[in-house]
Amino acid sequence: MRAAEVRTVEPGELPRYAEGVRDVYARAFAGPPWHEDPAQAAVYAERLARDALRPGFTAAVSVSAGTVSGFATAWTTPEVFPADRSYGQVAEALGPERTRAWLCGALEVNELAVAPEAHGAGIGAGLLEAVTARAPGGRCWLLTSVRAEAALRLYERTGWRRVAAPVPGKAALVVLLGPGHPGQGDAWAP
Repeated sequence: MRAAEVRTVEPGELPRYAEGVRDVYARAFAGPPWHEDPAQAAVYAERLARDALRPGFTAAVSVSAGTVSGFATAWTTPEVFPADRSYGQVAEALGPERTRAWLCGALEVNELAVAPEAHGAGIGAGLLEAVTARAPGGRCWLLTSVRAEAALRLYERTGWRRVAAPVPGKAALVVLLGPGHPGQGDAWAP
């Protein structure tokens, strides 16, 4: 595969990459541990249009020979921590004080996906760096499954650290704090 270019994109530019993002999403999340039906990629594309309206939204794409090989999105977590999706479980795991201090107002990496044939080329690290470059005070976080072993290796190799408190639920989720996050010293997990 030819070297990929990673670049941030403005919300208005996202439609230009929509088909490639849908394709990468479908293939990246079809296998373990996610096992998503490829139809979920269309649902994600619809959600992405709404997500682009969130405060602090940022996106990056990786393109090689005109084809999207990866993407990442992030936004600012609201000061009033949400309760939908997995947020309630995260708040339960961390407690109100750490949730407020570590996550509220921080940059939240929502999605990061790389096409299977592009794994190992540094694209994931480049995308992660692109969407977190402007994290306020270095405060950025993400949520993933402990079963996503390759993703966890990427995050840990790039300086992200797991929070010791496991997130309740059958998805086996874990919170990670970014390399510049001031809460990292208190968050180490085995």
